[in-house]
Amino acid sequence: MRAVASYQPSSQEQAQLVMRHLGPDPANWVRDTGVDHDVVVVGGGQSGIGIGFGLRRAGISRFTVIDSAGPGETGVWTTIARMRTLRTPKRWPHPEFGFPELSFQAWYEAAFSQAAYEELGRIPRQAWADYVDWFQRSAGVVVRHRTRLTGITPADKHLTLRLAVTDATGTQFEVAETARKVVLANGVEGTGGPYLPESFIGLPRAFAAHTGDHIDFRALRGRTVGVLGAGASALDATGTALEAGASEVHLFTRRPDLIVQGTAGSGHQSLGRRENFHRLSDADRWQAKVLAARSGRTCTIESVQRAAAHPGFRVHLAAPWHAASVEDGAVLVDAADGFHRFDFVIAGTGYQYDPHTRSELAELAPHVAVWRDRYRPPADLADDALGRYPYLGPGYELVERHRGSAPWAGRVHVFSAASSLSFGIPVGDVQSLATGIPRLVDAIGRDLFVEDLQLPADSAPPTAQSRSCRAAYEHAIWKRGVDVTSAPRTDANDRRRAAGSD
Repeated sequence: MRAVASYQPSSQEQAQLVMRHLGPDPANWVRDTGVDHDVVVVGGGQSGIGIGFGLRRAGISRFTVIDSAGPGETGVWTTIARMRTLRTPKRWPHPEFGFPELSFQAWYEAAFSQAAYEELGRIPRQAWADYVDWFQRSAGVVVRHRTRLTGITPADKHLTLRLAVTDATGTQFEVAETARKVVLANGVEGTGGPYLPESFIGLPRAFAAHTGDHIDFRALRGRTVGVLGAGASALDATGTALEAGASEVHLFTRRPDLIVQGTAGSGHQSLGRRENFHRLSDADRWQAKVLAARSGRTCTIESVQRAAAHPGFRVHLAAPWHAASVEDGAVLVDAADGFHRFDFVIAGTGYQYDPHTRSELAELAPHVAVWRDRYRPPADLADDALGRYPYLGPGYELVERHRGSAPWAGRVHVFSAASSLSFGIPVGDVQSLATGIPRLVDAIGRDLFVEDLQLPADSAPPTAQSRSCRAAYEHAIWKRGVDVTSAPRTDANDRRRAAGSD
């Protein structure tokens, strides 16, 4: 059940009041170059909606937001997210682009009460999903659903996007649209996709899934499940499976212990470091990311307690998987602590962000830089997976693999988890929105403005004809021998008579 159904009128009234106070959006200032869109935002979740709102408030109105999912299925909060609450503190700013009246707190207090917000520990996941829906409606950001990006072809002054569109009848057709800028705001998959260890490759989908997949947990009732990984998503899947009635869920980690955050969502970086990480040297950024990866994935104590509350929870420490196969209708796992049989297995093994693995980026990938193209770490900090992350500029833009070979690279911005090596945090998560979206919008506006300055003058949009307002001050123009300060301000005849009597 949606958390705020009975409270919708009061929150909607607040939204109308807020938008009235904000006033109309600034007029579009970007010059028309004949392309379909100045900006295309790929992804209609919390990031895409916030970016759309930010662009509009910055006077960049020729944009469109697309999403491959249908209405109500956008983003992760009602699909593959399985935590009970968000992991970030409730008072952190969110996607409201600097307008506190559009914050989660303002919405929640209008929907429930100020006291209810104060009693709230962390934000419930479903409440956050409701808030994102409300924010989209309130901000008036339109999302084109069932529209999937399938390819990008660079041209001289724009990008050509190939889109697969599914209409209301379920018929799919291909269209091509042009844009000066593209923002990939496609969440945890970013420029790559789920990472599957070798032991999972080849397992039939009827027996295995990644935590990023849509999993029917109801089908696991009474079953024995194996989960590889001990990060937040792995623990969330474990808890969800147990709550759905799984008889046993075995969690495997290669670490000798579960690594639990001290305070969920508080973060280990100061705000200053988090928001300036992209200004550090390549060596410092690489070392920080490698050391974080080697320390192991963390989970929250709440996620551990959620799973441990069920008698069927089992933890296998220092037990990586060597192999897995399907035999006699079950998955046989060869782990470091022995052989195990499961009805179903789940990989909680995170994501990879190699642009070469995304079909829609196939034409771009050979020409844009990944980290291994720009930085060679010392041998003791080598990491092949990190080397395949996209190397981004300060405005989240792709950069050329070989300087001068792909001047269009900066037309594509990556506002997703694929930005984590360049920016130090999982971009697109709640913690990145408040400062990341303004930084992205500013970079887009800067680029469009500079590019517009290079356009021929005759392509500029017509301006309103100037009109003289001399009649309003004609009487005040100084003339030798005329004292205008003593002249009565009535009509022209009176002023002439006054001037003649001087």
